[in-house]
Amino acid sequence: MKKLILLMMIFAGIMVGQELNATVKVHLDNLPSKTRDRLVKFESVVSDYLNRNKFSDINWEFPKINCRFEIFMTGGSDNMNYTAQVVITSQRPINESQSVSLMFTTMDNTWEFVYEPNQTFYYDSYSFNSLTSFLDYYALLIIGLDMDSYGPDPHGGSSSFAKALDIAVRGGSSAYSDAWISKSSAYNKRRLVDELNNATYNEFRADVMDYHFNGLDLYAQDKKVAHRNIVKLVNHLTAKKSKVDQRSVLLKVFFDAKAGEIVKYLKDYPDKSVFSKLKRINPANTSKWDQGLGLK
Repeated sequence: MKKLILLMMIFAGIMVGQELNATVKVHLDNLPSKTRDRLVKFESVVSDYLNRNKFSDINWEFPKINCRFEIFMTGGSDNMNYTAQVVITSQRPINESQSVSLMFTTMDNTWEFVYEPNQTFYYDSYSFNSLTSFLDYYALLIIGLDMDSYGPDPHGGSSSFAKALDIAVRGGSSAYSDAWISKSSAYNKRRLVDELNNATYNEFRADVMDYHFNGLDLYAQDKKVAHRNIVKLVNHLTAKKSKVDQRSVLLKVFFDAKAGEIVKYLKDYPDKSVFSKLKRINPANTSKWDQGLGLK
């Protein structure tokens, strides 16, 4: 079981290896044939980079994190500059279950980068590269979210989130700054890691750990305890509703991944008022919360 392995590794202090099992799919349909020809190996280059490198400060000896990068190329120029939209997802197994939990899902529309065929890419945590730093950022985010979901440390992903923030800061000072500076958009890379590194969200991150480690992972063994730890997150957010920014990117990312899952695992929870609370906390997913209330 991954959580038992994780506990053993933490106490033994012996972790080595790469963290990701990444699937990469590149779509070139929107590009002219001349541009597509230059990107014929791009899919394998990105896949090799994500699966070959180690991104975090933690040496990884437990199962790699399954994730997917679906890249839709939207533009290219003769000087090797490209633009793309990328759908990134990651998941983790649920203990004592054949199911998995979706940990992260987003579409990033702001990837601009330089790529030359046959160019070799190396991981460099100290400088900004328009292509690899984007991949580094999401690799670290995926690793940090995964680490945050296992005990005993409710903030196990902090070192990865700090490194992701460093990338966003460097990106904000680069020629590609528009994609990396903080903006009041629904999804923003800089705001997301700012919040993950902000103590204001420490309780939320601890509740997220309980949601997974003492909620989903215990569901098959003790549904009552699992329900209590899932609902605790909702109750804490309700109690702090006036103090939590309702435009929070972190909350958006969490509920984008978890709304359907929450309805699934709380469908037989006796106190349906939890879904009314969720409608107030996260109105963007009202249709799902209505399903939980039996209104749809």
